[in-house]
Amino acid sequence: MTLPGFPDAAPLAGLAGGVLIGLAAALMLLGAGRIAGVSGIAARAFGIASSSMPRAGAWAFVIGLPLGALIVASFSGGAAPAFAGPVTLAIAGLIVGFGTRLGSGCTSGHGVCGMSRLSQRSLVATATFMITGFATVAAMNALGLEVLP
Repeated sequence: MTLPGFPDAAPLAGLAGGVLIGLAAALMLLGAGRIAGVSGIAARAFGIASSSMPRAGAWAFVIGLPLGALIVASFSGGAAPAFAGPVTLAIAGLIVGFGTRLGSGCTSGHGVCGMSRLSQRSLVATATFMITGFATVAAMNALGLEVLP
């Protein structure tokens, strides 16, 4: 299935991914009694923050994220991102990590878990993520660094 104007879109894959993320967040909340915020779990794994989650469990989660992506990519023939090299991605990841600590959470914690609980802090954070993303794409397109076709 293709969408007009978005020949590379994969709406069914996106829907499946969204369902899996929602299911994982619900299972973590119901099963472990905690929010599935990736930045908080990563901070716990690296000893930056404390929480009730065992550190070994946090490491399993952090290692499982890229490992799961590699497994899916190997079965689906997925390729590495063509828009940035490894150094750029590492720098971007560090900046995002700083921002998630500054904002007390990431898109998974605020956008998926916090929004579903109607947390006011998460509503504001998610609006900020979205507005910043829109502004970044607009600025890059205006500079001739086309992000979206």
